[in-house]
Amino acid sequence: MHYKNGREAKNGDKVVLIPSYGAPIVGILYDATAGNDYCNGRIAPVSPSDPMPNLKECLHLEDVLKALPSEVPDTSKS
Repeated sequence: MHYKNGREAKNGDKVVLIPSYGAPIVGILYDATAGNDYCNGRIAPVSPSDPMPNLKECLHLEDVLKALPSEVPDTSKS
């Protein structure tokens, strides 16, 4: 995966998308798959008003998903 200028692209990179229409978008590249340079990955836009968390109060998404039950019980019949 490479950017327009040939630089290697990696998930987690801060990127700028300059579309053929609309304003440029600054964000974080994620979900990009190696071996594909077209319509690959997503951009999570960043802005000055983004939350600034204390990392001691955060959990990694994978850890949260592991802690959830594999099946959610059906409580609609109670």
